[in-house]
Amino acid sequence: MVFKNCKLLGVNFSEANLGNVFFENCMATLSNFPEARLKQVVFDNTNLQGANYFDCLLNKVAFHECDINEVDFTETSLKGIDISTCTFKRLQVSLESLNGCEVSSEQAIGFASLLGLTVK
Repeated sequence: MVFKNCKLLGVNFSEANLGNVFFENCMATLSNFPEARLKQVVFDNTNLQGANYFDCLLNKVAFHECDINEVDFTETSLKGIDISTCTFKRLQVSLESLNGCEVSSEQAIGFASLLGLTVK
């Protein structure tokens, strides 16, 4: 299934099972995915500001050049998930959930500052 150039503002995918889905150039701000199971899902150049991924299972999910500012990843493991090309100022995520997440060097510095580290 492909969602291309769609306006998905506030769409509710609560407890959904999504597989082999491609979101391209979509406006999906404030979308809801709590307790959803996503397998082989790609978000490409999609605005996900304020989206809710609470307690999701992400398996082979990709975020390419997405705006993920203020996304809630509470209780969701980001192991194996690459967010290095995404933009954000704040995320709701636990340090345990970040274990194994792929980030850019700039993002890593931001996360390090949250740990109280000073990067020179």
